[in-house]
Amino acid sequence: MKRRDFFKKSAKQALTVSLVPLSGMAAAGEDGARDKEGGIQELANGEKSGVIHREKTLNYDVAVIGGGMAGMCAAVSAARNGAKTVLVQDRPVLGGNASSEIRVHVNGVTHLKGGKPERETGVIEELLLHNRFHNPQESYPVWDHVLYGFITAEDNLDLIMNTQATKAEMDNGRIKAAKCWQQTTETTITINADIFIDCSGDGLLAATAGAVYRTGREGKAEFGEKYAPDEPDGWQMGASLMLEAKDMGRPMPFEAPHFTIPFDPEIAHKGRKFNNYQNGIWWIEVGSDDDIIGEFEENRHKLMGYAYGLWDYIKNSGKFPESANEALDWVCSLPGRRESRRFMGDYILKEPDMLGYKQFEDAVAYGGWSLDEHNPGGIEDLKAPPSFFHEHFHRVYQIPYRSLYSKNVPNLLFAGRNISQSHIALSSSRVMATCATMGQAVGTAAAICIAESCGPREVYKKHLNQLQEQLLRDDAFIPDRPARDEKDLARTADLIIGSSTSSGDAALLTDGWSRDFLDVVHHWESEGLPANAQLEWREPVLLRKIEIKCDTNVRRNILMRKDSKVSKTFTNTVPEELLKTISVEGRVKGQWVSLGKLDKNKRRLIKFTFPPQRFTAIRINLEETYGAANAKLFEVRCYA
Repeated sequence: MKRRDFFKKSAKQALTVSLVPLSGMAAAGEDGARDKEGGIQELANGEKSGVIHREKTLNYDVAVIGGGMAGMCAAVSAARNGAKTVLVQDRPVLGGNASSEIRVHVNGVTHLKGGKPERETGVIEELLLHNRFHNPQESYPVWDHVLYGFITAEDNLDLIMNTQATKAEMDNGRIKAAKCWQQTTETTITINADIFIDCSGDGLLAATAGAVYRTGREGKAEFGEKYAPDEPDGWQMGASLMLEAKDMGRPMPFEAPHFTIPFDPEIAHKGRKFNNYQNGIWWIEVGSDDDIIGEFEENRHKLMGYAYGLWDYIKNSGKFPESANEALDWVCSLPGRRESRRFMGDYILKEPDMLGYKQFEDAVAYGGWSLDEHNPGGIEDLKAPPSFFHEHFHRVYQIPYRSLYSKNVPNLLFAGRNISQSHIALSSSRVMATCATMGQAVGTAAAICIAESCGPREVYKKHLNQLQEQLLRDDAFIPDRPARDEKDLARTADLIIGSSTSSGDAALLTDGWSRDFLDVVHHWESEGLPANAQLEWREPVLLRKIEIKCDTNVRRNILMRKDSKVSKTFTNTVPEELLKTISVEGRVKGQWVSLGKLDKNKRRLIKFTFPPQRFTAIRINLEETYGAANAKLFEVRCYA
């Protein structure tokens, strides 16, 4: 194509990309040559003068800002529920604090009091299972690409990387567009959307939209929080810088670089332990009582010094003779942040809600990590413990939907550490798998906003049951809230039987619960394999979809860890309980017909879709797990 023809065609693509001069410069001619007022000037020998300002305008139903666990789950949920969605991430990798850049474990309800987890299901479980299948070597760089593959495979969802949403454009109090900058292409991207979800942590888009937020610690009196300080202040938990060491099989001397800040063990609190230091020391942390975002680069430099100071102590103090052959293999350059802005919604989640296990009518997510408030001074207050670990939970607590949307910007939702909560509440809810449950909730809510032509607050007022039922159908878990989906025709079955039973009861497959909870059984388990479960109707029912929730053992963690931990509560493989081979049949006029088979299942929520037909029975054939002798089901749903 001739150069002149290229620029002619490009000029017509105004809705995708336009090449225009920077602010203050006149428009370039159609061939890109600079005119008297400005633009690109063609010089001799192929040289050019001037700057191309690339602009792109995109239109979506839902825009999700931030590609951490909360943002990914929000984007996937919005897209799967029918909204045209874009996910905007400011880094070259997905995962946020869990990415290879920072390498924090995806903790959630990992250890209730007594040690048992109550693991999150839904989209976050899909991600973690996907990693177990495709990254058995537990490589963090491969984990980045596992996440990338998961997101880019999703229909109705676009991903934009290396792009930060820098400003909200407003129209009558609503966010009209997100102004974004993609540094790798020097492109300004304007994203128009009806609903915006800020999962970026710091919440720059939400802040520039004028969304009301808080920073720092509330005093005891405001919410009756026993672990809050007597008086409010500006302290925010700090960012941490991780490192990893490797045994090289030979002596590895270490000389500290010039920016090292020496570690003083004489004043260090006894809680500052070095257990498993080869996989990182989480308390290499610096907080702030003022502008933690504005101080980030200053704090990053200090954290580098503190990290090398600790490693110098490990290598050269003589206290760790086992470190003689060890060398640093990886040191983080991007500290992982725990706290900054918290945007206010119609409800502020607080410590008494969590410790009192408050029941919310609008519960949509849950948590259970301990009240883990880090020392405000971080490593700069060595005399204090690195974290106070105020209290562990006996059971999970609920997170209300009203804490996940802005009280003053009518088309803004948020999920993650930036939700409407107190500082003490944040000390528990900030862990990533908990943030992911919020992400699935707001993504689903956003799709309802699009379908019902309403805002997030109206979802609470008019469509709350619809939101909760869709979350439960999509395999999210809401504590103490069983499913009651009137469209589920499995609930109308006249008889449910299992071919054999070692525990539970086949009738429990339609009781609305997708897991055993608080020591109450909600499952049917076969005795050996193969086995089957069968639903019978006296009169034929029209069906086209069957949805089954099988077992992945939610009382055992499947997150990737740097130490590949395996125990009663951790596994580093695909859960042996997961169904591998399953098929379904339908009975039509007394004859069984095949409706589908899955040979290498990789999900807890299994779906079969087939041409609509009237059946008097459905039979689910369980043939093989990934290792367990029996197969366990928690729920069967049928839809017309």
